[in-house]
Amino acid sequence: MLSRLMSSSIRSLDRECNCTVRLLDDSEYTCTIQRDAKGQYLFDVICHHLNLLEKDYFGIRYVDPDKQRHWLEFTKSIAKQIKSQPPFTMCLRVKFYPPDPAALKEEITRYLVFLQVKRDLYHGRLLCKTSDAALLAAYILQAEIGDHDPGKHPDGYSSKFQFFPKHSEKLERRIADIHKTELIGQIPEISELNFLQKAQNLETYGVDPHPCKDVSGNPAFLAFTPFGFTVLQGNRRVHLLNWEEVTKLKFEAKTFHVYANQTEDKKIILTFFAPTPEACKHLWKCGVENQAFYKLEKSSQVRTVSSSNLFFKGSRFRYSGKVAKEVMEQSAKIKRDPPEIHRCVFLSRAGMVPSRSCPSITHGPRLTSVPRTRRRAVHISIMEGLESLRDSAHSTPVRSVSHGDSFMSSRGSMMDSSEASTSAVISDEAYSPSDSMLSTPVAEHGMENPLNRHLNGAPRSVEDKESEAGASKEGQTAEFSSGRRALRLVKSRPGPPSDAEELNKFILSVLRLFLVTIGLLFALLLLLIMLTESDLDIAFLRDIRKTPEFQQFHFEYFCPLRRWFACKLRWMGGFLISK
Repeated sequence: MLSRLMSSSIRSLDRECNCTVRLLDDSEYTCTIQRDAKGQYLFDVICHHLNLLEKDYFGIRYVDPDKQRHWLEFTKSIAKQIKSQPPFTMCLRVKFYPPDPAALKEEITRYLVFLQVKRDLYHGRLLCKTSDAALLAAYILQAEIGDHDPGKHPDGYSSKFQFFPKHSEKLERRIADIHKTELIGQIPEISELNFLQKAQNLETYGVDPHPCKDVSGNPAFLAFTPFGFTVLQGNRRVHLLNWEEVTKLKFEAKTFHVYANQTEDKKIILTFFAPTPEACKHLWKCGVENQAFYKLEKSSQVRTVSSSNLFFKGSRFRYSGKVAKEVMEQSAKIKRDPPEIHRCVFLSRAGMVPSRSCPSITHGPRLTSVPRTRRRAVHISIMEGLESLRDSAHSTPVRSVSHGDSFMSSRGSMMDSSEASTSAVISDEAYSPSDSMLSTPVAEHGMENPLNRHLNGAPRSVEDKESEAGASKEGQTAEFSSGRRALRLVKSRPGPPSDAEELNKFILSVLRLFLVTIGLLFALLLLLIMLTESDLDIAFLRDIRKTPEFQQFHFEYFCPLRRWFACKLRWMGGFLISK
């Protein structure tokens, strides 16, 4: 009896596992779950811990052993989704960015969205002009340390905070000036709301980038935002398709297709190549979920989608949550006292500035001195032209814009060199976003290739220029060894599929459909023969047996074939017995 009880207790322990979820303020919440628990159970536990009701904007993200990111599906078992062994480690993140953060019902929801957007700013996913960057950082400073106090905040106090991947001393002084003079008296809730209202007007608000390559082999980042499908290339947005324009998302292996109708007679197809088939599938699922969330009126309109037109091929997926309009309607019905918000308090490295929300206290490299020519090169990128591009979003080009195309063409003319030399920009020159301080890597295949550096906004070296020359003069003998190496790189780079390849794929799909159909018909025929030759006494089988065709088949084909098989079996049985 004792051994039986001990074995049952051991089995119950094996059915439980520990799960750690890193929250948006970088604190960790650990709980014990059953191995067969679904994702919805863990998500509800986290939301209950945070006292969060407007939870449909959030999700739980994890990374598999192959370093591929995934969103936890709430309708499936956690253990079956995460391939690694327990204990499980995941992150709570904003999955669907609210189109208007000010419309959120509760302050706790706005605070969590504020933490996410602040994290995006720090990791270089939220790009902006210098003037906007200074104001955003000042809002963060006001929310974390309150009004400026000369006794507590000596000169240079803003340099103790790291708001961006890189920034200059001039920008730090501008941040401190705004904080001292323009934001006096703002409580943390108001500063956070002003920060979100400013951030939502930026072009990269809500961007969760997926690294890909376009049909020309150039690196690109794809993202799904509250406003539509976005393509970033070389720190510039080269495509924006509103959700109303996107008609279909499809993938096959590493290839991702976006079908859109910009006008009644203008249909476009954008094609991109993901690093791995798993990354492509994750990209497709994210697109399906975002399209359903932002585009549909009701969750009852959600349909199961397939990655292929053929019923026996591809993946099938269905978004299982609410849509944006339903979330807003449900939020309007919330009636409770505002929950208390616990903003974690940290001290800076110097030990003088008390602050909340640890992500901004991370100390990283500052751009203390930047050459004039480098500032100018960095300036001609996405940040200075984001607002102009929002105005011209309806005129999205059909083909991907290469790094040589002018991003400022929507303004009618390029900015002058004097303005370019005096303005700074806030972001890494190479758009290399990450998810959080926790290791949730985005695949960065080939991003260190010198051929690709200038595509992401970095200054081009002599080696890069030689690589371009080798790519444009393919087939000719290069004079320098670096040019020959670059030429080999370009030749080995995967290019877009040709018409012949597309035709071959179509023929293979049709042939596969034909073979499957023939196989099914043959299996049905065998099943029918077995049923008619059996002793089953069913009306429709009796009718078949009485037909002249069946009688002819039975006596001329089936009976001789049965006698032949019986003879062979008797011969094999006698042969085995003699052995």
